[in-house]
Amino acid sequence: MRLNHLDFHVPDIAATADFFIRHFGLKLKDMRGQTGLAILEDDTGLEIILSHAIAKFGTADQVEIGRQTYHIGFILPERADVDAVHAGLAVAGADLSGPPAAMRGGWLFYCTAPGNILVEIGWRRG
Repeated sequence: MRLNHLDFHVPDIAATADFFIRHFGLKLKDMRGQTGLAILEDDTGLEIILSHAIAKFGTADQVEIGRQTYHIGFILPERADVDAVHAGLAVAGADLSGPPAAMRGGWLFYCTAPGNILVEIGWRRG
């Protein structure tokens, strides 16, 4: 069994899609309307779906509730890759937790993507 997709409810689908495409190398697989739904894909086939909050799932996204109720993580092959992603996000003015640091046996930092999605970017010694 492998994880197929994650669906995140966000208020601004285009801004969140652009953030993940520019900074994490995801590819736009499908965009339904200009702001209806975006399907992003990584190089292993994992899809990240960006959609608006849906009534049957509570009708709120993390911006509306004002909390981060989950986080996602990207693992990179080299410690220097973490530093490079951090530098790119800093230049772009992203909301960063601080510089990369040694934590839990790895080298990582956090940022907040549009839609109030907490993202961990890290490397761990193999």
